[in-house]
Amino acid sequence: MVWQDRRVLPICEKLEAEDGPATVERTGMIIVPNDAACKIRWFLDNDEAVARGVAEGRLVYGTMDTWLIWKLSGGGAHVTDHSNNSVTLLQNASTLDYDEKTLELLNIPREILPEIHGSSEIYAYTTAEAFFGAEVPIAGICGDQQAAAFGQGCMEPGTAKNTYGTGSFMVMNTGGKYVPPSDGIFSPVLWTIDGKTDYGLEGMADVSGAVIQWLRDGLGVISESGGAEALARTVDRQPGGVLRPGLCRPGRALLRQLRPGHHLSASPGAPPRPTSPGAALESMAFQVRDAFKVMEKKSGMHLAKLRADGGGAKSDFMLQFQADILGVPVERPVITETTCLGSVYLAGLAVGYWDSVEQISRFWKIEKRFEPAISAEKREALCAGWDAAIAHAKGWLKR
Repeated sequence: MVWQDRRVLPICEKLEAEDGPATVERTGMIIVPNDAACKIRWFLDNDEAVARGVAEGRLVYGTMDTWLIWKLSGGGAHVTDHSNNSVTLLQNASTLDYDEKTLELLNIPREILPEIHGSSEIYAYTTAEAFFGAEVPIAGICGDQQAAAFGQGCMEPGTAKNTYGTGSFMVMNTGGKYVPPSDGIFSPVLWTIDGKTDYGLEGMADVSGAVIQWLRDGLGVISESGGAEALARTVDRQPGGVLRPGLCRPGRALLRQLRPGHHLSASPGAPPRPTSPGAALESMAFQVRDAFKVMEKKSGMHLAKLRADGGGAKSDFMLQFQADILGVPVERPVITETTCLGSVYLAGLAVGYWDSVEQISRFWKIEKRFEPAISAEKREALCAGWDAAIAHAKGWLKR
């Protein structure tokens, strides 16, 4: 069941009504259909084979990291780490153990859950007969966006990155300070290394780069993804019309539509069309700006610059616009596949290939830097237009 699946929405709504604010405060995670805890409950309620397997003690739960280590170790380890577990709604943000109240509310048996570990240690070894012909240490587990932040060198409080992928995922490091979630922003564990835990703030937009795919496959406005960049440069940027993709904006986590009756599955003949491919690229940047404004307010930390990665970060047009509306520099690294990079760094630390986090932070290299290039007045006008569009959209259906 993928993270965007919305079949679990009724479970989320029930939990929100019963214990919403307290659950969010305890776990550091907002209650949305992305949460693995709600998905576990859905499977137990809707899949007889799953319910029977759990009842008979034959079935356990895990996210992808858990499954991979289970397979690589020949079933020798059923584990996860603080970073992955922190965004499941299952983990208590303060104790870093499973949250007993959430397990009780969702009636999830603790015995199916994996052991929780740090993010950089040796968890098990591969079985020589099945993999590589040797017992290779399995070292390093980290959640997708947390690993990207580590690969981006965001090791100090206040440093931040955004991954422009199918969705956008904005992360700010808050160090050892746990800042409770609010306004659609949640509070994951970034990583635990040698017993030291770094927390963060994260915002997400379910639809980011996916809107470019929609322009290509749904509307036929462009023939290939790179075409949005070329067309965007042919139109002068002015305050006014904006494209509102499906988004998890702070405070409006379940907004999904582009405009009334107009979904990402709309066909080429379904008017009206979006203002321009440039507006689609700009919408990606506006959502990022929304999230970081909330993070700054909640953490008391000032965003001095933003590091960008993911497929969408290839767009110079979009990153320049991002710098313009944030009012801070945006940096694109030489290596943009930073989730893989961060995972490698964590594993290397665990086996002694690298000596310290400080050593790894010096490996980051910049490819291009984008400086803000518009006036404060124009920035304010552009952002006011976006905010007005979002305010107008609040009355739309949430499903």
